Amino acid sequence: MKELRQRQIREIVGSRPIRTQQELATALRERGVRATQATISRDVAELGLVKVGRLGAVAYALPSSSSGQAELESTSEERLARLLRDVPLQLREAGLLLVIKTIPGSAHAIAAALDRSGWPELVGSIAGDDTVFVALRDRASVQRVRQRMQRLAGG
Repeated sequence: MKELRQRQIREIVGSRPIRTQQELATALRERGVRATQATISRDVAELGLVKVGRLGAVAYALPSSSSGQAELESTSEERLARLLRDVPLQLREAGLLLVIKTIPGSAHAIAAALDRSGWPELVGSIAGDDTVFVALRDRASVQRVRQRMQRLAGG
């Protein structure tokens, strides 16, 4: 059921602008797939959907031009790199935190990708709508992770 639902989500997002999770739930229902808001939220994070400017509005999109199978087979760091290249972000240091500011709707996907990255410097992350707090082990880790993220983002 999950694979079918996520395949439907990829098709929907690839075919028309979807601005909210409610719009996504409606589109799924039109295809005979029922899902709660919590389930859709988890699917959005697992698929790495981000909000980008699309057809004059901000709408969900898959990172880069990934096809479903290619996305599933990519490594965590490759997926994180695609995500960081696809969404604008600002990185700021605050003690042992790295604060990531991005566009609304993208923070959760970034935090989930960071959590799955397996980077030893990371203690954990908390995501809001457009901000991620990343807790790091020590001051040197903050600088290393910031530099690594900037490199992955292409900057």
